[in-house]
Amino acid sequence: MTAKDTMTLLGCQIDIPAMTLAAERDTHLAVTAKKIRHQLSHQHADLVVLPELSSIDYARASFDCLDQLAEPLTGVSFEIWRDVAREFGVFISYSFARKDQNGYFICVAIVNPDGELIGHYDKLHLAHYGASMEKDYFSCGSHLFTFRVKGFCLAPIICYDIRMPELTRTLAVDHDVDVILHSGAYFRDPSFPSWHAFATTRAIENQVFFMSLNRAGSDYGHSLFCWPWMDDTIAPVTFAETHEDFKFVTLNKGMMRDARRDYAFLRDRLDDYALPLKSG
Repeated sequence: MTAKDTMTLLGCQIDIPAMTLAAERDTHLAVTAKKIRHQLSHQHADLVVLPELSSIDYARASFDCLDQLAEPLTGVSFEIWRDVAREFGVFISYSFARKDQNGYFICVAIVNPDGELIGHYDKLHLAHYGASMEKDYFSCGSHLFTFRVKGFCLAPIICYDIRMPELTRTLAVDHDVDVILHSGAYFRDPSFPSWHAFATTRAIENQVFFMSLNRAGSDYGHSLFCWPWMDDTIAPVTFAETHEDFKFVTLNKGMMRDARRDYAFLRDRLDDYALPLKSG
């Protein structure tokens, strides 16, 4: 096993306070950066992962103030995480409300250990049910994004994206993605109980590592990390039910290779399922 066969990530289930002002956002970012610095000062990670809209509250009151809270790609969120990435030599996946001439987007951006912004992904599927009201404020993204950490290919998706199996299948099969970084803001509405089933299914059916990361709080929490294969002896890594939690997880590419060798789901797929239909 080489150094490129393992990668350690730090999943950060963080508290995010209510806010309507840019100054409140900036204070929250500074507090969160301090917490993550504390974690990284005690244990090394190759990648830090934050949940959906980790820079601002997920609430209509905040979304009504996107003119104050949304940022360009190289705004204050980038500046904060660039400094942490350089200081500890890590990749950081963070999320914020992005703005440009075309509107507002729910965005995940990646900064590398040199402090460079290497790319971003805008949420493709906007949730508009239960506690979600994203179509009132945001526009859909228009591209996929992958990046490499050591020997792993990773791709971000965001919250509601998990409900569309075609997206993760495309990333795994067409783009050779090994790790899906699924950032979420899962409120405890009627859809909350089904979230874990989607996460474990996406991991196993695509035989990939799957970080499904929620924010903390009495109405959120219970993030999980899924392996490429899980059974009675291999369980997901679960985070705290509601409160803040920081977990280091080490990925071993051999586990993914073993799963794909022993369970031939991907190899046994047909090239095309547009088959003739016979009905009675």
